[in-house]
Amino acid sequence: QNKSAYWASIEADIDTYLKKAIPVNSPASVVGPMHHLIFAAPRTGAAALCVAACELVGGDRRQAMAAAAAVHLMHAAAYTHEHLPLMKTGRPGPEPEIEHKYSPGIELLIGDGLIPLGLGLLAGSFLDRTRNDPDRIVRVMVEITRAVGSQGAVAGLYRKLGATDGNYYDYEVMEYVCRKRDGELHGCGAACGAVLGGGAEEEVEKLRKFGVYAGMVRGLTAAAAAAAEKNHGVDLEGKIEEIKELAMMELKGLRGREIELISSLAMFFKLSRG
Repeated sequence: QNKSAYWASIEADIDTYLKKAIPVNSPASVVGPMHHLIFAAPRTGAAALCVAACELVGGDRRQAMAAAAAVHLMHAAAYTHEHLPLMKTGRPGPEPEIEHKYSPGIELLIGDGLIPLGLGLLAGSFLDRTRNDPDRIVRVMVEITRAVGSQGAVAGLYRKLGATDGNYYDYEVMEYVCRKRDGELHGCGAACGAVLGGGAEEEVEKLRKFGVYAGMVRGLTAAAAAAAEKNHGVDLEGKIEEIKELAMMELKGLRGREIELISSLAMFFKLSRG
């Protein structure tokens, strides 16, 4: 299977799952903004890694769909809050990609609503006992809430929003922000997929580390592009290559797994620049 097509098929399946998951019995005034914000937030790759990791350890793609959707919803909520129209322009980092079709108040409320929706999808997967182990789902809930909470993505966003345009482009600051905001979310996605797929603990941790590195590559690549646009002399190419090498070392440790799937995970880096 073409490696790009493999990732595209995962994203398509997640989209289909999310469209079905949006409540149809809610007022249009709620469903409209919810639908928009879920799909307006740019994809990170964390949700796709969740599915790929599940398949890599021998699981079925359907086992990871609720978790992958939850990971994207958490990201969409954080991204919405980060880029509310009330935010001042001229902040460091990449410019917002989201289109603001609704008022700040509506976006704030709907962003908050995406978080319980994600947890609700995970809780609902308890009902399918033939496909999901309840203990694994509880662990995934803990993993996701930890990754997006005060010690994870929130910490990264807090550091980013507190940085000035000058010191944001210090590598130490960028590395911290990208690790917390991008790396740990991707690491969470990969670990959750491995857990749900029945992977051994060693595999879970290797895929978690791979995900953290993969997320950092994406985050630092975006940060480097933003720095170039604002004429900041930041050369991150060497650092990014070092992180890629660390990620590939984690994949090499997954002995006995399907080479084609491992190769597809490696392809993730090429997609991160596209």
